[in-house]
Amino acid sequence: MEDRRAEFEKFVADNADGLTRTAYLIVWDLQEAEDLVQETLLKVARRWPRVRRMARPVAYARRILVNLALAGADRRSRRRHELSGEPVADRLDRVAPADVDEPGGHDDLLGALAALPPRQRTVLVLRYFLDLPEAEVAAAMQCSLGTVKSTASRGLARLEQALRTANDTRSIPT
Repeated sequence: MEDRRAEFEKFVADNADGLTRTAYLIVWDLQEAEDLVQETLLKVARRWPRVRRMARPVAYARRILVNLALAGADRRSRRRHELSGEPVADRLDRVAPADVDEPGGHDDLLGALAALPPRQRTVLVLRYFLDLPEAEVAAAMQCSLGTVKSTASRGLARLEQALRTANDTRSIPT
């Protein structure tokens, strides 16, 4: 019993930060992301005797996280529009990777990503931020490989358009 508990605690220590970053990039609210991770870890803990024998327990946890995040996406979207507060880009540097080198590029990318519909954002986060293979994204989202590919394609096209628009706006002399 103590061994299982120690294994679970190590699992949490090794994966909680990554799950939180993933949740944050999907839901764009740090408190909501932390709540989703807690709920995910609770579900994993309840099934830990079975989960610990899996080849990739973190993939199982990620699947639970994605399901929880997508299940509450409409509710969060409505609440986000109703509330005002600190802009998303001001909070992102704490948990999101800063891989865009252009001035304003990081904020533009994250702002454009935040504006995507939840399923497109989820596919792009799993596929390109976490660098998961398409098959793992499909498994996490419980959809077909073709759905992942088409959703990623549409999401990337929307991101490109939003970034092009942001870049054009910045290059107009005032």
